[in-house]
Amino acid sequence: MASPAHLLAVDLGLHTGLALFSAEPQLLWYRSHHLPNPQKLKKMIASLLRQSPQPAYIYIEGGGQLADLWSKEAARLAIPIKQIQAEQWRRQLFFDRQHANGPLAKREADGLARQVIDRLGIKQPTGLRHDTAEAILIGLYGLLELNWLAAWPPQPGRPSDQHDS
Repeated sequence: MASPAHLLAVDLGLHTGLALFSAEPQLLWYRSHHLPNPQKLKKMIASLLRQSPQPAYIYIEGGGQLADLWSKEAARLAIPIKQIQAEQWRRQLFFDRQHANGPLAKREADGLARQVIDRLGIKQPTGLRHDTAEAILIGLYGLLELNWLAAWPPQPGRPSDQHDS
C-alpha cells in the first residue's frame, strides 16, 4: 500500500513559515525558522525535503533567489512545486475587505489559520507567527486546489468534503 501523499506549504523568506498537511486532510505540523542567510536556508531545505514523510507537493509563496533554492532541491527529488503569490490565496480564502491592507491581512490570516488548526490540526497554538499563519493558509489553498479538501470550512460527516484516498 502506498504511503499517503503530503503537501508542504512555505511562506518564503529568511523568516520561513512552514506547514505540512496530509491528504486526509490533516495539519501534521507547522513552524517557523529564522535563518541568517541563504546558505543556511539551502541546508534546511535539503534536510527538510529528505525527512519522512516526504512531501508529494510543495506550494510556495514568493519568488526570487530564495524560491530558486526550493525549486532546485524539489527538482532533484522530483517533487512538483507550485509557486504562488499572496493575492492568489487571499482572493480565494478572504473577502476583499479582509485583506485591504497589510496589517489587516496579517490579522485575518492569524484568525483563519487558527480555525484551520482547530479543524485540521493536532495541537493548539500557543503563539503563532505571521509567517507560520500564512504558511498554513498557503497549505489550505493547496488542499483546495488539489481537491484534498472540497470546501472551506469543511462540513463534518460529509464524505464529499474530503478527497478519496
